[in-house]
Amino acid sequence: MRFKIPFLLILILSIVACQTNTQVDEEEEIARAQWQDLSSWDLKEINADIEEGKPTVDIGIYFPTNLDEDFNKVSLEKMMESYLAAKEIYKPTGVQLNLKFMRTGEIDPAYLAIQANEIPQVPATEYANTYVNMKRNPARLTKKAKDALNHIIEPDEANDRTIYLIVLQDVFYPFLTVAEGRNWTVNSVRTGGLSFPTYSYVNNLPKKHRGVISISNLERGDRSRRTIAHELGHKLMNVSHEYKETHPGHEVYADGGLMLYGDGEDIPSGAEGRWHLERLMLSPFLYWMENGKKVWNEDYKEGGHYYDPLYEDKVIQFKGTPPIDPNW
Repeated sequence: MRFKIPFLLILILSIVACQTNTQVDEEEEIARAQWQDLSSWDLKEINADIEEGKPTVDIGIYFPTNLDEDFNKVSLEKMMESYLAAKEIYKPTGVQLNLKFMRTGEIDPAYLAIQANEIPQVPATEYANTYVNMKRNPARLTKKAKDALNHIIEPDEANDRTIYLIVLQDVFYPFLTVAEGRNWTVNSVRTGGLSFPTYSYVNNLPKKHRGVISISNLERGDRSRRTIAHELGHKLMNVSHEYKETHPGHEVYADGGLMLYGDGEDIPSGAEGRWHLERLMLSPFLYWMENGKKVWNEDYKEGGHYYDPLYEDKVIQFKGTPPIDPNW
């Protein structure tokens, strides 16, 4: 009888190990999209303004050729217009956008529309601010989102330091909000652009894919000009929708800075400006060219949450707005 328990444990462990290996193998065996460089755009001309010695970020663009016929919210021309506008918006900060490539090709149509993250299991509380809540309960990519990124993004030694702008038709982002009293409801936003910011996903975003940004709508009037710049702000400044006295939130419509839903392009500095400029300059996605070599900024120390020690005192200890009716 004493031999049966160890044997049973070994059997269970073997089954679990086999299942785990199968999951890993399935991820590794996902067919990768085949990409070709676009010859219609001259990268040398686009990058002609890049100067050695200035902070720079590398960016790659993936544009699928098999978008559905009725999808007309993003075109190559619109992508380039928004990208060039982003270069202008960041120019006053001294940060340069270097376009590494623009590639096109057919992707698995199953990945044209994805849900970015799992539905949150724990709602934010009124006792901690937005960024603290995100650190405690970070977003988690869905398996389909992980598979899509493995399918689309090509392996590269600088994957974790490169920004990837990927055109997809629909990217949904679910989150919890207060419905009434003690009741919460799930909202799912159909995003025009999603930056997959590290302040939200913290260590749940694969490091090799932490530079991904999806673009799904550039047909929103004047806002389209700043769409790519805005999404880059989430990634590079590592802040949510906020500006000076405006506290962060999932959707904040107001005029002012680049990080609000409006027509603003300001990237403020100092405590009054929530250290946006200073956080931008500390981004691990930035490098300087010195003697023909890239010298990268220091990397995140704790996965890139808003209060990551990388930022030292360049953070705001703001009070969150209570989401729950105190009478309940």
